[in-house]
Amino acid sequence: MKRIAILGSTGSIGRSTLEVIGNFPREFRVVALSANSNIDTLYQQIKSFHPAFVCVKDTDRASDLKSRLKPKDTKLFIGEEGLEKLVQEERIDEIVLAISGSSALSPLLAAIDSGKDIALANKEALVMAGPVIMDKIAKKKVKVIPVDSEQSAIWQCLDGQDKNKLKNIYLTASGGPLRRSNPTDLKKVSVARVLRHPRWKMGKKISVDSATLMNKGLEVLEAMYLFNVEPGRIKIIIHPEAIIHSMVEFIDGVILAQLSVTDMRIPIQYALSYPRRFLNSLASVDFYKLRNFNFQKPDFKRFPCLGLAYRVAHEGGTMPAVLNAANEVSVDEFLKKRLDFISIPGVIEKVINRHLNKTKPSLGDILEADSWARKEAYRVIRN
Repeated sequence: MKRIAILGSTGSIGRSTLEVIGNFPREFRVVALSANSNIDTLYQQIKSFHPAFVCVKDTDRASDLKSRLKPKDTKLFIGEEGLEKLVQEERIDEIVLAISGSSALSPLLAAIDSGKDIALANKEALVMAGPVIMDKIAKKKVKVIPVDSEQSAIWQCLDGQDKNKLKNIYLTASGGPLRRSNPTDLKKVSVARVLRHPRWKMGKKISVDSATLMNKGLEVLEAMYLFNVEPGRIKIIIHPEAIIHSMVEFIDGVILAQLSVTDMRIPIQYALSYPRRFLNSLASVDFYKLRNFNFQKPDFKRFPCLGLAYRVAHEGGTMPAVLNAANEVSVDEFLKKRLDFISIPGVIEKVINRHLNKTKPSLGDILEADSWARKEAYRVIRN
C-alpha cells in the first residue's frame, strides 16, 4: 500500500486526488494533508481519511483547527516551517504537490530534499526556478511525475522512448473561454465570463491564465525544464475538443499522442499508480460522437502572453520568475476587478522590460527577482 501526502488538499487537484484514493482503498492510504486556510474543508477531509499528519499554513486558522482535533490521532504542523517538517515524515511514500502558484516553490524544494517520489501538479515553481529544481532532483535522484494533463501526456508518450530521438513537443490548448470572442469584446470582458472554461473545471487563477493563454506559455517553460528541450522545439496547437492532451514527434516523423476525456482524475490516478494502470469507472473517449478533431495556430497578436512566455523562455535567468510574479499580481488584480482583462499582458511586458536579468541565478537571486517583480507590477497597475 502506497502512503500518500497531499499538499494543497482543499483545492481542485487535492480534492480530485482524494476522490481517486477513495476509489482504491487497498492501494493507497492518506497519511498527510495540508491546506493554506480552508480548515472547514480540511477538517471534513480529516474525518474521512484519518491522516496521521496535517499542516495549516495560516497560523490563526491553524489554532482554530487545533481546537477540533484529537492530538493523539493527528499531529498538527503549522506554517511554512511546519510544512517542511511534515514532508520529512518517514511514513510518507509519495507527495502530491497540489499547492497553486509560486507559494509551492518552498514546499517543492523541501519535498525534493526529503527524497520521496513527487506527483507534481504545480507549474509556477518550475517556471520560477526550473534549473535549480531540476539540478536538485538529479542530485537527490527523486522521481517526479507530472500531474498536469499536458505534461502527463508528454511524459507518458516519452516513457520508454529514446529521448535523444525527440524532434518536437506539441502542447495542445483548448483555446480557453475567449477563443471565439471579438478582440473588441476583450476590453469589457467580465470576471465571470473568463472563469467559464469550456472544457475544464479549474481554480480561478488557472482559469484566467487559460483565457489569456498564459497558462500555455507557462507550460512551455515547464516542459522545457521537465524534458530538457529548448523552447523552439515546443509548439502550441489550439485543439478545442481537448481530447489530445499533448503529442511528441520523433526524428523519423512518427508522432505519439495521449488521448483521454477531460478529467483530471485520469492523470492523477496514473501519477499515483505508476508504473501500473488501474481499472476505473471514468468515461472513455467516444470517437463516434466526436467525429472530428480540429487544430489551429495560436494567435500571438490576440493573446500576447504567449509571446512574452516564449521571450523569457529564450532569455532564461531570472526572467521566468519575473514573468510569473507579474502575471500572478495582474491576475489577482483582475479577479478583484481592479484591472481590465485586456491590460494583463501590458502590465507583464512593462515589468519584464524594466528587469535587469541575471543569467545564472541562485535561488536567492530568483526570490529577489520575484519580490521585485511583484512590487513593480503593483507600481505599473497603480500608475
